[in-house]
Amino acid sequence: MGKRQTPPEKPAEIHEVPLRDALEERYLAYALSTIMHRALPDARDGLKPVHRRILYGMDLLGLDPRAAFKKSAKIVGDVMGSFHPHGDQAIYDAMVRLAQDFSSRYPLVDGQGNFGNIDGDNPAAYRYTEARMTEVARLLLDGIDEDGVEFRLNYDGQSKEPVVLPGGFPNLLANGAQGIAVGMATSIPPHNAAELCDAALHLIEKPDAKSKALLKWVKGPDFPTGGIVVDSKEAIIEAYTTGRGSFRTRSRWTQEEGARGTWVVVVTEIPWLVQKSRIVEKIAELINEKKLPLVADVRDESAEDVRLVIEPKSRTVDPALMMESLFRLTELESKISLNLNVLIKGRIPKVVGLAECLREWLDHLRDVLVRRSNFRKTQIEHRLEVLGGHLVAYLNLDKVIKIIRTEEEPKPVLIKTFKLTEIQAEAILNMRLRNLRRLEEMEIRTEDKDLRKELKGIEGLLGSETEQWAKVGEQVRKVRDIFGPKTPLGKRRTSFADAPEHDLAAIEEALVEREPCTVVISEKGWVRTLKGHVEDLSGLAFKTDDKLEHSFFAETTSKLLLFATNGKFYSLDVAKLPGGRGHGEPIRMFIDLEQDAAIISLFVNKGERKFLIASSEGQGFVVKEEDCVGNTRKGKQVLNVEMPNEARAITTVNGDTVAVIGTNHKMVLFGLDQVPEMARGRGVRLQKYTSSELSDVAVFDSKTGLTWKDSAGREHSMTMKELADWRGNRADAGRLAHGLPKSNKFNRGVE
Repeated sequence: MGKRQTPPEKPAEIHEVPLRDALEERYLAYALSTIMHRALPDARDGLKPVHRRILYGMDLLGLDPRAAFKKSAKIVGDVMGSFHPHGDQAIYDAMVRLAQDFSSRYPLVDGQGNFGNIDGDNPAAYRYTEARMTEVARLLLDGIDEDGVEFRLNYDGQSKEPVVLPGGFPNLLANGAQGIAVGMATSIPPHNAAELCDAALHLIEKPDAKSKALLKWVKGPDFPTGGIVVDSKEAIIEAYTTGRGSFRTRSRWTQEEGARGTWVVVVTEIPWLVQKSRIVEKIAELINEKKLPLVADVRDESAEDVRLVIEPKSRTVDPALMMESLFRLTELESKISLNLNVLIKGRIPKVVGLAECLREWLDHLRDVLVRRSNFRKTQIEHRLEVLGGHLVAYLNLDKVIKIIRTEEEPKPVLIKTFKLTEIQAEAILNMRLRNLRRLEEMEIRTEDKDLRKELKGIEGLLGSETEQWAKVGEQVRKVRDIFGPKTPLGKRRTSFADAPEHDLAAIEEALVEREPCTVVISEKGWVRTLKGHVEDLSGLAFKTDDKLEHSFFAETTSKLLLFATNGKFYSLDVAKLPGGRGHGEPIRMFIDLEQDAAIISLFVNKGERKFLIASSEGQGFVVKEEDCVGNTRKGKQVLNVEMPNEARAITTVNGDTVAVIGTNHKMVLFGLDQVPEMARGRGVRLQKYTSSELSDVAVFDSKTGLTWKDSAGREHSMTMKELADWRGNRADAGRLAHGLPKSNKFNRGVE
């Protein structure tokens, strides 16, 4: 017979769910899990779940500050097995950060062994290191055995873990927190605990106080690595009021004098969360790339303290300017963000200000105080009940013994005979014989009296909100005294200052190696730089249908000014121009020059000259060179022109007489004093035209006469006596210029 086939199993019921709904539901669950159980700290104790579980696990192991150290492997194993099943390395990394005094302002873990260093070196494996709690962690846990906080089942339901720690220390702001969740993040720098306590005490007295008022005590962040915050007071106030902002933090440095006038800069403090080795590597890299012309060398002489030695190129270097260049290019200056995004009541993510943040901590302290008081009240009431039973037993000792010896069930007989409660009868039956001879009426009554007095105080505390806040204030004062400004751990490490004012041009010059170069401009507006001052450019290659327009000598630190037909001046850095290899790049790549505008002149900015600029309609004025410098790619409008009128000429003011020549080959000479000096405008008429335009202008000294160059580059000159026929006044039409170049150009340019 063939094998009997079993019928196929009935398929499970299939539910159709829209993909959109399924994705939304699952992604929301993932986001909430990340926000609440991984990334954001609780506003009450300032801890994330992993840190809370580490401290509670250490508490269960009895690792108090004065207890013996235990292996980190033991701590990690217990925490992972009982509370945090997310990988041993994640737990150990979190514990290491709690122990690093350069990461945590007030370390919660006292580590023994290699727990990493400020250079970024990794800590030893957890089998080699040992740990225990610090006094700060003890403050956070104080009261956890007195029903101070709520507990919940752990991940497998076999034991319980605290929802939040009692938090007798302002840990959220004192140690800060960093975290990235889904769609939100948190970034809280460390602060000084004593300052936070002072602000909290003010908040107890004036519950409606705003964040700005609390800044009288909380000056700003206090980083474990020190440093100097160089933000303005207004920016700091804005950050703490809104809960969002940043702190510009600089390294602390001093100048140390050496032999024969030499000196070095010594960096003793660096910004928080910046690796020292990375700073040294970056400075060395910039020196090799010649991007730090004022710095000769850097070396790390650090032992337990930070000591970075920076040598200048020469003794004449300005140390402040040298450090300014380093602050701009390296992590010796760092921007540390503030994003006070925390979990309110352990459930609601919210960005809060300083006042609300401290208020959450104070409210939590009060809740813990009430819970602990109720717990103590229950203990006292139980003890008073037991003492009442003991007193009955002492006063009726023989009768009690007789009942216990003769009755099969002495408990109900004792309750009936002496009108006892279940607890009192049980306490009598559980008494040891050795206690009978020590049991004295006075001792019982004294203890009863003391307990009733304590109970009365607790009931008064629970019934008065004012007393509760007074008790919280007393607790905060104790923390302030422990971490006061005169204690080694409580002393403020970060200071505040205004960033020194330096000339921007000097700073930018300090970032470039100063070397001679030659700037080459082609006829079609392509620019490049050649190393050194090159006289002979005959062998220089250009693109097809392009050729040399002009060239001039400069330095890599030079600034260039470009004057265009739209009447604008544009600023360029020689250091940003392309090198001599290839044909260069169009100058329009570096500035926002309109397509219908052309270049009139490009020259080195010297800053102390004056120029005469003129338009094609014959209008112009004198302008200072400093008024021509702009800071944007769009340039600076100096000569106001509208098409078809355009800027046509520029020349250096170097004399007392102006020469203007038009396209009609007519020229007029007049005194420079007839031309006004302006910063911007249309100018005044220089020469009158009917159907022609201005071609060129020149300013010369009447004593030496007018000089110009012809198309072949030959120089010509005429004295004032020879130029007598062309002398006139501004806005004259002028006379035909016999003997002057037919191109109607003086070719003098900017000198």
